[in-house]
Amino acid sequence: MPEGDTVHRAARRLAEALEGRTVLVCDVRVPQHATVDLSGEIVESVAARGKHLLMRIGPLVVHSHLKMEGSWHVYRPGTRWRRPAFEARIVLEVGPGGGDAHGWQAVGFALGELDVVPREREEELVGHLGPDPLDEGWSRAEALRRLTADPTRPIGLALLDQRVVAGLGNDYRNETLFLRGILPERAVGDVDAAAVLDLAVRLIRANRDRGERTTTGDTRRGRRLWVAHRDREPCRRCGTPVRRGTLGEDALTERITWFCPQCQS
Repeated sequence: MPEGDTVHRAARRLAEALEGRTVLVCDVRVPQHATVDLSGEIVESVAARGKHLLMRIGPLVVHSHLKMEGSWHVYRPGTRWRRPAFEARIVLEVGPGGGDAHGWQAVGFALGELDVVPREREEELVGHLGPDPLDEGWSRAEALRRLTADPTRPIGLALLDQRVVAGLGNDYRNETLFLRGILPERAVGDVDAAAVLDLAVRLIRANRDRGERTTTGDTRRGRRLWVAHRDREPCRRCGTPVRRGTLGEDALTERITWFCPQCQS
C-alpha cells in the first residue's frame, strides 16, 4: 500500500536517474494532458511531499499521486517493462548525463492522479498538506497543533488526514494505534496525542529506506505487521482474533481499520 515512505523512495530513485538530464521523449497518456511535450527541457528536480510526487521540468511541474495501485518504474531504454503497457500513464525518457553514457526511461503506471501545471501553480496541488515527517522541513510543533485542533475528532481519522500529517496512511494509522493500545474511535482529546504522533513518525522514518515495510521489527513475510491486514488472525501479543472495522466521516473518507479488542481500549 503506497504511503509516504514508498513515495519518498520512488522520488529518490527517479531523482538519481533523471535530475540534470534532458528529456528526449515525453508521452503523456491521459486525455487532459495528451498534448504536453517536455522534449528538450531539463529535469531540474524530483521530490516527494507526503504521498505526492513532483517532477520540476522546465517551466512545468508533473504532479502524480499513486493512490492504491500506482507505481513509478525506471528502466534503460528498450528494456521490457514489468507492468503492462496499457497501465502506463506517462513515459519520460532522458539522455546521457553525469558520467553515465546511457539514458533512462521513467514510466508511471496506474497513477491515481496525474497533473501537468505551470511551476507557479505547484502550491495549488500540495499547499494544503501538513508537515511531512520525511522532509527536512518537518515541524513536530505544527503537526501536533493540527492533530489536536479538534479534540472531539476520532484519533483514527485525524492521523489519516493529510492536512494534519502528510504521508501517513492506513497501515501506519492502524499499527501506531495498536502499539499505543488505543482504539481508532477514541477522541483525540482522550489520548496522549503527542505520544501517538511521535510513534507514527518513528515508524515511518524507520521504513524510509526499506523495500518491505515492517512495524514489528521482523522482516519475514507474514510477520511484518501487528494488526493491519490480519483480520481474524491471532493478535501477536495476546492471541485474541484481530478485528476489522471501518471508520470515516463520510463514504469518501471511510477506510478499513484493524485492531485487537483486548490490547486496545
